[in-house]
Amino acid sequence: MTARLPVFPLATVLFPGLVLPLHIFEERYRALVRHLVDLPEGAPREFGVVAIQAGWEVAPAGPGGRATPGVGEVTLHEVGCTAELRQVTELTDGGFDIVTVGRRRFRIAEVDDSAAPYLTADVEWLPDPAGSDEVADLLAARVIAVFRQYLGLIRSDPEEISEQLPEDPTVLSHLVAATAALTVDDRQRLLAIDDTAARLRAELRLLNREAALLRQVRAVPVPLAELASSPPTPN
Repeated sequence: MTARLPVFPLATVLFPGLVLPLHIFEERYRALVRHLVDLPEGAPREFGVVAIQAGWEVAPAGPGGRATPGVGEVTLHEVGCTAELRQVTELTDGGFDIVTVGRRRFRIAEVDDSAAPYLTADVEWLPDPAGSDEVADLLAARVIAVFRQYLGLIRSDPEEISEQLPEDPTVLSHLVAATAALTVDDRQRLLAIDDTAARLRAELRLLNREAALLRQVRAVPVPLAELASSPPTPN
């Protein structure tokens, strides 16, 4: 079963349960926010956030310096996450500052760039794990331990490392994917994984990789003269 959804291409990956604040300045996305605000009470005020695979987040400027709707090609990743509108602040210039929360994952079936000022897409909802999973519970405990070690390498304040991490394996997997210093491609691959246990296994590999790199960088001092020198010029 498919559904029609407004789509907002971004240079980031949104995960269920994570907060995403946005500054809306392009007219096409101002129209999207106005459309969501005007929906009847009780209707889901959500749009799809999809990471950009190639292209630009902002449309090229047209006459008067305004972005031109429908102009500029972007290639989107196949899997995204809906953003539920939680807070809207209208600005004096007609733009908006909004706060959204990731809600549910989807896979794009077909994109339509002509039905509205903004992109829309037919999407298929992806399954969310339900109930307890003994394997995921065991993996979650390992991920928490490794993630705390990783945080110890990237944060200077020990008090920041003692923050409470969620025990629910699915919630934990989304939090780790969103907060670890990963590339967009790494995050995108994690978002596309349907099974929580499989996502946690992938995160263990990524966290161990990143921690090893951080330890190596700290263990090998770089001479100050080398840091000050210009990078080599490619041939």
